[in-house]
Amino acid sequence: MVSLVTGSSRGLGKDVALAFGKRGHKVIVHYKDNKTDAEAVASMIDESIALKADVRVKHEVETLVDDVIKAWGRIDVLVNNAGVTKEALLLKTSEQDFDSIMNTNLKGPFNFTRAVSPYMTKQKSGHIINISSYAGVKGKEGLSVYSASKAGLIGLTKTAALELAEYNIMVNAVLPGYMLTDMGEDSSARAKETALRDSLLDEFSNAEAVAEFICYLSGTSGMTGQVFNLDSRIL
Repeated sequence: MVSLVTGSSRGLGKDVALAFGKRGHKVIVHYKDNKTDAEAVASMIDESIALKADVRVKHEVETLVDDVIKAWGRIDVLVNNAGVTKEALLLKTSEQDFDSIMNTNLKGPFNFTRAVSPYMTKQKSGHIINISSYAGVKGKEGLSVYSASKAGLIGLTKTAALELAEYNIMVNAVLPGYMLTDMGEDSSARAKETALRDSLLDEFSNAEAVAEFICYLSGTSGMTGQVFNLDSRIL
């Protein structure tokens, strides 16, 4: 199995890449800027390569995917994990921040899904897993653009599932829950307190457990177009 995980030089993406590696997958560790970290992750996996691309740029994504096909001949799993956020009230959010967040969180998965789909359709198999967010379903004060991008990703998930099902390609979304990864740690104290308050189990999500679920989901059949919520906040 060949698995491509975007944004996997750190955080949840790193845990997902390592979890695939433990299962014997060939893993592409994708990065935009953190080459040293990405290569360090790749070095912990038996068969792995670290490849650079800006998810917002179509030709860079296509070049990365072409390099994977040249190296290993196929892509079985794509995890669209790369994402950014910036806390700001709607009226204080700049157009530049809007474009940056939307282009990374929504256009990025669109670019990668378009790039891998021709190869998956030829294989007549594949699984695309999009990392969305609780904020994309419920909304979140101070995260209007992030919430919009993650809501859009759910829409992209469901539509891609409809269009690719005839080729035995499954497309699902995962809501990981609030994790104390780099992104979670960088959020405000209020955001952490709210997430913990809304948790029925009074705990944050565990990135390693989320990664294990993503690996499990990638190996299932008969489930597509679904949204899996992995924490104890009620939707």
